[in-house]
Amino acid sequence: MSAGTELDYIGDELAIFALAKNWKAYFASALAPFIRGEVAEPGAGLGATTLTLCDPKETAGWLCIEPDRTMADGLARARAEGGLPARCSVHRGVLADLPADRLFDTITYIDVIEHIEDDRREFASAASRLKPGGRIVILAPAWQHLFSPFDARIGHFRRYSRGGLTALAAPGLRLETSFYLDSVGYFASLANRLLLRQGSPAKSQILLWDNVMVPASRVVDRLCLRSVGRSVVAVWIKTGAA
Repeated sequence: MSAGTELDYIGDELAIFALAKNWKAYFASALAPFIRGEVAEPGAGLGATTLTLCDPKETAGWLCIEPDRTMADGLARARAEGGLPARCSVHRGVLADLPADRLFDTITYIDVIEHIEDDRREFASAASRLKPGGRIVILAPAWQHLFSPFDARIGHFRRYSRGGLTALAAPGLRLETSFYLDSVGYFASLANRLLLRQGSPAKSQILLWDNVMVPASRVVDRLCLRSVGRSVVAVWIKTGAA
C-alpha cells in the first residue's frame, strides 16, 4: 500500500448503507457501461463500491484511494486476505498525491464528491489524470432541498441538481450523459424532510427503502426518463490530449 495525505472521515453512513444490496446493484447496472480499463476510485471507504463495480472482464486495474488511515488499512487487509479483487491496489491518501503522469481510463466518485469542500479543484485534478477517451463518473446525492441534519452530520457540503453537478466542467472534457436515479426514494426523502424531519435513518428504514422502493424505482425511473431521483449521475469523457 502506498501512502500520502491523511484525512479523518467523520461519516458513519458507510456501514449503514452497506445493507443496501439492491441499491448497489441498481446503480452498478447504470454505471457499468462507462467504467473501463485502469480505474481510480477516490474515497474507496470500506471497499463496498469496489466490490460492486470492479468487473474483471472490463477493468484492467483498480486503485482504491482512501485518506482515512483506518479505512485504508482495512482495504489493504482485505486486499491481502482476498476480500478485494486481485487487480486492486490501495493508496492511503488523495488523488492529488499521485504523480502527474499516473493516468487512468476511468475515475469514479461514488457518493464522495459531496464530501469534498472544493469540488471544482478535485474535479480539475481528476481531469488532469485521465487518458484521452477516459471518463469521470460521478454519483452524488441529489437536490439541495433534501439537505438534512444527517447530511451535515456525515460531512456533506452540498447535494447536487443535475445542472449543478454538470457545471463541474474542465477543459478537454465533454459531458457524455447525466440523469437521476431512485425516483421513489426521492419522494420518500422529501416526505421525511418535510414531515418527519428524522436525522439518521434506522436500519428498518434502510431495508424498506432497499427492498421495496429501489425495485420500484427501477420501473418508475424508466417511465419518467430518469428525470427525478434521490441520486444524480454525470459522466464526462476526455476528448483532448493527455
